[in-house]
Amino acid sequence: MHPALWISKTGLDAAQTDVAVISNNLANASTVGFKKSRAVFEDLLYQTINQPGGRSSADTELPSGLMLGAGSKVVATQKSFTQGNMLTTENQLDMSIQGKGFFEILQPDGSIAYTRNGQFTLDDIGQIVTPGAGFLLQPNIAVPEDAQSITISQEGEVSASVRGQAAPVVLGQITLSDFINPTGLQPVGQNLYTETAVSGAPIQGIPGLNGLGTIVQGSLETSNVNVTEELVNLIESQRLYEMNSKVISAVDQMLGQVIQQL
Repeated sequence: MHPALWISKTGLDAAQTDVAVISNNLANASTVGFKKSRAVFEDLLYQTINQPGGRSSADTELPSGLMLGAGSKVVATQKSFTQGNMLTTENQLDMSIQGKGFFEILQPDGSIAYTRNGQFTLDDIGQIVTPGAGFLLQPNIAVPEDAQSITISQEGEVSASVRGQAAPVVLGQITLSDFINPTGLQPVGQNLYTETAVSGAPIQGIPGLNGLGTIVQGSLETSNVNVTEELVNLIESQRLYEMNSKVISAVDQMLGQVIQQL
């Protein structure tokens, strides 16, 4: 079988995977705290027919070799943790992180997940939780029933104005976690990431200190997906798919002509 058929087949697979990554970015263009991904391509092994530097005669060497590639593949998807835009909501439980860091979320199995999505709400006993699954924000902070308003400082201190008390009551301290290699985090859905061996251990701290970002109350960080950029990438992937399809069609015509001549 003609090798170009299999080479083009790998190109079709790679382009199809790239389109899937782009479509996921576009689908989450309105997801709060979402970070876009990009597909990372790599060429496959080469068949070496003539080695560069090989002897062509007793006194000469080949200045270049003859090596035939086997195509391409997608080897990874990388998350881009660039800062998204700030959306002002005036909701007192909405928080955005300006700079590095992740909110810590307690999962049902007792493990900690991490998120950039600062949309929070209260459960039936006043604890701050995620709006979808109701996972607890860590450290756990409970708001009393008679709290009239909640204030969250840039350093993550949570206080509430309680009826009958002149001074605000401090409810707790929000901490953030950062990673040496955030692109190594494992996305698990629900705007959550989990630690992996290559992400490094979480570096926990007070917002605004030791390189961590600050918290802005009443705002949310929007997705960092640039729709125009993604549409341009989609056009490129479509053309790549079409070109590989064209090669398969051309090889098919060549083989058809050979069969007719025999």
